[in-house]
Formats: sequence, structure tokens, C-alpha cells
Amino acid sequence: MEKARAVLERLDRIDGLREGEAPPAVLLAEVRALLCEAEEWVRAEPSDRAGEALELSREALAAGEREAVDLLVGR
Repeated sequence: MEKARAVLERLDRIDGLREGEAPPAVLLAEVRALLCEAEEWVRAEPSDRAGEALELSREALAAGEREAVDLLVGR
């Protein structure tokens, strides 16, 4: 449960940063940390929920990286 709680807390933190319009680099760092925490959760407690959280984290990371690149190249 501790790993799941860490993932949920990280998601809350990311939501707060998004609402506060944090810079993309800050959000990207949080999403990377989320991915690491989700991977730890999957290893500690294999389940469908953990796997879904991991996949969503990977998708968010990919989207964040695309957004950061777009901002850097002025798209």
C-alpha cells in the first residue's frame, strides 16, 4: 500500500503543479519521478491497477517530452 500511496501523492502534486501552470520542465521531472514510483509499485504489488498506473505514467512522460520539445523549438 505504501507504493500505491506514493503514486497517488505524486499524481496529486502533478495536478497541483498543472493548475499552477508550472513550467514544462518541472512537470516533466515530476512525471519521470512518477514513472519510477509506478515501476516500484508494480514490482512490489503486481496488479492490474499498478500496471494501469505504470502505463498512464509512461504515456504522460511521452506527452510531456513532446510538449517540452515543442516549446523549445517554438511550435
